Amino acid sequence: AHTVLVEASVLGWKEFELEVMRDGAGTFVVVCSIENLDPMGVHTGDSITVAPAQTLTDREYQRLRDAARGVLDAVGVATGGANVQFAVDPRDGRFAVIEMNPRVSRSSALASKATGFPIARLAAKVALGRRLDDLLNDITRTTPASFEPALDYVVVKIPRFAFEKFPGASSRLGTSMKAVGEVAAMGRGFEEALLKAIRSLEIGRDSLEAPPALAGLDDGGLERRLGRPSPGRLWEVAEALRRGFDPARVQRITGIDPWFLRRIHGLVAAEAVLGEAVGDPEALVAAKRLGFADAQLARLAGTSEDEIRRRRLDAGIVRVRRRVDTCAAEFAAQTPYLYGSFGDGDELPRTRRPVLILGGGPVRIGQGIEFDTCCVEAVAGLNAEGFEAVMVNCNPETVSTDYDAADRLHFDPLHREDVLDICAAERPVGVIVQLGGQTPLGLAADLEAAGVPVMGTGREAIDRAEDRGRFGELLAELRLAQPPGRVVTSTADALAVAAELGYPVLVRPSYVLGGRAMEIVYADEDLVDYLERAAAVDPDRPVLVDRYLERAVEVDVDAVADGRRVAICGILEHIEEAGVHSGDSAAVTPPVSLPLEIQAELRRQVRLLALALNVRGLMNVQFAIQEGHVFIIEANPRASRTVPFLARATGIPWAEIAARVCAGATLDELGIHDGIPAEVAVKLPVFPFERFPGVDPLPGPEMRSTGEVMGRGRTFGEAFAKAALAAGWKLPATGGVLLSLADRDKPRLPALASRWGELGFELLATEGTAAAMRSAGIPGVRAVAKVGQHDADIPSLLTRGEIALVINTTAGRRARRDAGSIRRAALEAGVPYLTTIPGAHAAAEAAATLARGELSVRALQEG
Repeated sequence: AHTVLVEASVLGWKEFELEVMRDGAGTFVVVCSIENLDPMGVHTGDSITVAPAQTLTDREYQRLRDAARGVLDAVGVATGGANVQFAVDPRDGRFAVIEMNPRVSRSSALASKATGFPIARLAAKVALGRRLDDLLNDITRTTPASFEPALDYVVVKIPRFAFEKFPGASSRLGTSMKAVGEVAAMGRGFEEALLKAIRSLEIGRDSLEAPPALAGLDDGGLERRLGRPSPGRLWEVAEALRRGFDPARVQRITGIDPWFLRRIHGLVAAEAVLGEAVGDPEALVAAKRLGFADAQLARLAGTSEDEIRRRRLDAGIVRVRRRVDTCAAEFAAQTPYLYGSFGDGDELPRTRRPVLILGGGPVRIGQGIEFDTCCVEAVAGLNAEGFEAVMVNCNPETVSTDYDAADRLHFDPLHREDVLDICAAERPVGVIVQLGGQTPLGLAADLEAAGVPVMGTGREAIDRAEDRGRFGELLAELRLAQPPGRVVTSTADALAVAAELGYPVLVRPSYVLGGRAMEIVYADEDLVDYLERAAAVDPDRPVLVDRYLERAVEVDVDAVADGRRVAICGILEHIEEAGVHSGDSAAVTPPVSLPLEIQAELRRQVRLLALALNVRGLMNVQFAIQEGHVFIIEANPRASRTVPFLARATGIPWAEIAARVCAGATLDELGIHDGIPAEVAVKLPVFPFERFPGVDPLPGPEMRSTGEVMGRGRTFGEAFAKAALAAGWKLPATGGVLLSLADRDKPRLPALASRWGELGFELLATEGTAAAMRSAGIPGVRAVAKVGQHDADIPSLLTRGEIALVINTTAGRRARRDAGSIRRAALEAGVPYLTTIPGAHAAAEAAATLARGELSVRALQEG
């Protein structure tokens, strides 16, 4: 029988978390208290959080501490770490336990980074029988781990969202987590930590200033927005207080504690007077201690950021480095875990030959944890070349922000001002910008302008690869092909170019990266709709129109170059055809369908391009291969998200090698040649569509996956099957396979249907596809109705389990919209769905492998 849990509502109560640990001897410690800025009703992963808790009285804190210990006793947690979440009624202080997790959690990672207390490591040790009072605190190396951490600073975490990737999804925040990443920042007070965290987000904001859309709302519209939790709520609160809303009124609408509202109001009030006061050194010091960025002060004063920086440096207003010591400076810290602030007492250790590695900042779609892996693996490479590796990052979810991942850690924003201040303090031999994705690459020009050496590929090569015009000229010089296309500045130009190239065409704004707002269009009406809806083309905002290489095979090639020789890390063949973003496509190495002569040509072109760009370190080149012709789509002179995958596939630590090359080593000295996979390796993306009701889960040219998995095997079928299982696919062994194909894909229907039929699956098809199958002489097909036609339609069959797999391809905006309900129904029923013909063939190979029971388990060393 189905049951429903009915509980009293705690909506609007304040939310707190305690990260706790105990050992077998009964020693119990609270590692960290965390307070949510948003009240109950917003998932803690979607809320701004603050550590330590700011609004608990000592009596309330002790009550929660005792309750947390009682919860561990009641659940039976004898050793290890746990997270206990509480709701506290702001009216009378009564509380309720919301949940507890007898394990490490997302909050455990934040608590570890906030305090320097390694929760996971110590949980493992106490599980093995060690006592907390016998284990040393790694930070002080004198106090035992049974000392509860004490903080003389504040940590603020802000989640990072990606609603722009999911058109139609509601941005309202609730009890289901929708954030894709997060940042954290440390400051001497809440205000400084909050503004540093905003700078860390990389969303084009460095302050509480209202974005234009918010500033344009009238008071009634703003009040309505305040009552609806969303990613912009912090700025909405600031704007309301800026307009003179009574803080008590804002508190009633939002449920945010008055303590936080007073601090936000103080920042807003400071904005009003700082414009005229920044010429006064005392006012400038006060502004910097509150966390105001040079860029915001420049806007308020009507001058340049460089001028504000010059003024404060001339006045001796310098950001100092403070240590995270777990004990509020009661004992000396031995581990160089640092953050920047203003005041007295710089605690940066003076060392020789430091090299900075700039991390990737917040995890977001298109720049994920793969780049953090590259940064961490580079540490060993720099150490091998005799350098100290100094990490800079602001993401509490990552390994790079572990205090012992590098020789030194600066937990600070990857923002121009903060990075230049770190460089001024560290005086590094050089900075590596090619490992953390696009974020550090965007700082290369500022670093070079400030006289800070960029190690590895220089800014000239970066600019030449990223500037579409200059890159096209380079390819022409090298006699390398790229898909034909044109930059247009009007709808009429776009229609003319599309007619010249022939549909389908690939369109995207020229000013975005990573597939943002990119689309494949199949007709004039689709193109006009796109230009009106997504691009607003005009001379100031040109749009790129390229020929879409239909049924082309897309390929990623990663390489390491030292200026004289190039080593190919690996060739990744995409399983989906060109048109699906490389980050959203399944991929395999070594290639399974590319002739050896094509693979040799890919290597030749990569080597030619890397030497022409004078690449030092990593480079990624994306190709499309159509009917034996090779086209270069783009080249990125930096690490790509596929480098860790290829490192696992080939057994060569490519990021470590690249770091050594950046530091001056040559590939010959390191004995490095092209990577050769020991077996077949398949990469599959993982999507968050279940978090966004109503969104069509159709992969396309704009990336939407939030993770990936890897499968290895002796055959492609085995590797794909393992990857599919790891990604959570429920690959069926029997049942019905639904086929609903676009007209352009129907010529490939006989081979696909026959393959699934041979495996013993019942073939179902929508009317048009069923007719095509009968015309092709495919027997036994069962025609089914689409959505909403009667009780035997596709959603009904999915619900009843009569469809075990969906194969659905579309062409054209209207067709995609019509088929979206089929894909969504499959997603909600937990049924795998495939949207490309090659992907459907790959799934068939995996299903056949599973049916034969051919999944093997081998040690990685056997490869």
